[in-house]
Amino acid sequence: MLLVVDIGNTNIVAALFKDSVPIHLGRIYTDPKRTGDEYSIVFRSLLRDNGILPAQIRASVVSSVVPALIGPFLGMIEGLIGKKALLVNHALYHLLPVKIPESRARQIGTDIVCNVLEAYSRFRGACIVVDFGTALSFAAVGRQGNLLGTAITPGLGIAVQSLVSHTAQLPPVALEAPESPLGANTVDAIQSGIVLGYKGLVESLIAQFKDEMRRLEGISPEDVRVIATGGLNSVLSPITNVFQCVDRQLTLYGLKRIADLAAAPSLD
Repeated sequence: MLLVVDIGNTNIVAALFKDSVPIHLGRIYTDPKRTGDEYSIVFRSLLRDNGILPAQIRASVVSSVVPALIGPFLGMIEGLIGKKALLVNHALYHLLPVKIPESRARQIGTDIVCNVLEAYSRFRGACIVVDFGTALSFAAVGRQGNLLGTAITPGLGIAVQSLVSHTAQLPPVALEAPESPLGANTVDAIQSGIVLGYKGLVESLIAQFKDEMRRLEGISPEDVRVIATGGLNSVLSPITNVFQCVDRQLTLYGLKRIADLAAAPSLD
């Protein structure tokens, strides 16, 4: 089996792949101050709860956008399964069908690389990936797999937290669409501003991406597949028709694909 670990700014997601089927292990709160030993205890517990022995794991691959946790996790995984984990970084990008500009290779988040790799590999054509994570990110890939560009904005959760923490009387609210954009009370008003406001942001940026992709590569907007991923995609995907595909596990599948392309050991 292959252990895949996606270390994000808010959560760490771990899963096991047996062949091409993911077994979700758990979602852990990201804490850069935790040591490798502490994470080892957590991961051994997750494996035990799922009836998995460390010896059953033949290889591992890790993506991290939290630099402070890279060392602890690589050490933790090697101690757990007795093998070094494959770390997704710029040194692997030459193996991918998606082409990352050299000027961006050391800057772009490895989660974005995993997302665009998986999306392009599935659809073999122009696509846009929208990732609803701590940050809300957009990434566009052209017909031949060239990464054309990205956009990043604060995620929905951050927007709500920022609003509440910087005001005296506005309460935290659930991230769900109100019945009307005309808020009848404070909660409805915040939901209208955040949820419906972000709906407009997402739809507008996707339209602008498609226009620029047409200008750069002559790609018809109708030929661009738009894929949503990330834990908070469920807030907007029900109230917009801009997504042709929604896959919350896109990053994990991208991690597996990178492990396969890097000629990882047999994972059966």
